[in-house]
Amino acid sequence: MSRRSPFVVRLSAEDRTVLEERSGSRLVSHGAVVRARIVLLAADGAQNVDIAARVGVCVDVVSRWRKRFCEEGLAGLADRPRSGRPRRFGSEVVAGVKAMACEPPEQRQVPLSRWSSAEIADQAVAEGLVPAISSSTVRRWLHADAIKPWRYRSWIFRRDPDFAAKAAQVLDLYARVWDGQPLGPDDYVISADEKSQLQALRRRHPTRPAGPGHVAQVEFEYRRGGTLAYMGAYDVHRAQLFGSVAEKTGIVPFMDLVEQVMTTEPYASARRVFWVVDNGSSHNGQRSIDRMTTAWPSARLVHLPVHASWLNQIEVVFSIIQRKVIKPADFADLAALADRLRRFTGRYNQTATPFDWRFTTDDLAAMLERVDAHHHEPVLAA
Repeated sequence: MSRRSPFVVRLSAEDRTVLEERSGSRLVSHGAVVRARIVLLAADGAQNVDIAARVGVCVDVVSRWRKRFCEEGLAGLADRPRSGRPRRFGSEVVAGVKAMACEPPEQRQVPLSRWSSAEIADQAVAEGLVPAISSSTVRRWLHADAIKPWRYRSWIFRRDPDFAAKAAQVLDLYARVWDGQPLGPDDYVISADEKSQLQALRRRHPTRPAGPGHVAQVEFEYRRGGTLAYMGAYDVHRAQLFGSVAEKTGIVPFMDLVEQVMTTEPYASARRVFWVVDNGSSHNGQRSIDRMTTAWPSARLVHLPVHASWLNQIEVVFSIIQRKVIKPADFADLAALADRLRRFTGRYNQTATPFDWRFTTDDLAAMLERVDAHHHEPVLAA
């Protein structure tokens, strides 16, 4: 016969309500549910051995939680603070591993382009930093400081000495400002460029459209049907797209696009039409500015800095074309590709609205300040 516990559980109405909710909850830990049931059964007069059998734990566990509740109340049912397992590695080891992750492998004569957590662990052992360490431990240390040496992102340092001034000029145009003065109602801003090497790929088997239970399926193998170029001009404030198709890029197809825009109202009678372009061969240098002004006196060619096409809004349109018109490529021939591109222009203009362009000259200045603070190399002239 079991010995009666000297700890008699008496519950207030409030404590009973809390414990009953906890004993049937799915939002607390299993341990918290078990402890609540132990105390409730003890308050109902059950003996420890009976409680242990009903709850599915040993008698010692019942005795411990009964005693804690009697001494501390509901607070006694919480877990005690634990010291945890002693640290196996000192702070100097952790710092050494993180420093290694921030160095190119070649700096340590390792013939790799970038580290993985397993390779860092092996190298730490090889250099005698630690006798043994797991890759999961290394990854956990690196995760604490958001260090991911196995990942990389491409970037290019600006080499245009007038990058800030040229970029700010374009951003001002997007904000309808030119030389510090607001644009008038008969001033327009066109963003233009070419999308080259568009391939008319023909799949060796017909594409299977989407259906219940499966996505569209596109045959991997294809036949090449040639390439063409798409010339695009986008009015950034009116969200109107002009497009043309050519065999390849060049001065002639670009000027044909300019003529298409400049002979259409409201641009034909505009006071000024600003054309934002990059430094591609079809429209780079002073000669392109002279060529544009001679052909269309109201047109102003405005060049972006070198390697700043990301500031050209037509690139956003091109990304839409790539995702919605080109991919996944499956065209009978070049004529089919050209026809879809031409028809897309009209469809786009039916519903297009100006892009919510938020990158301003203040953002540009802050970005360049961060870049200069991070990279101390001198800016080289083009």
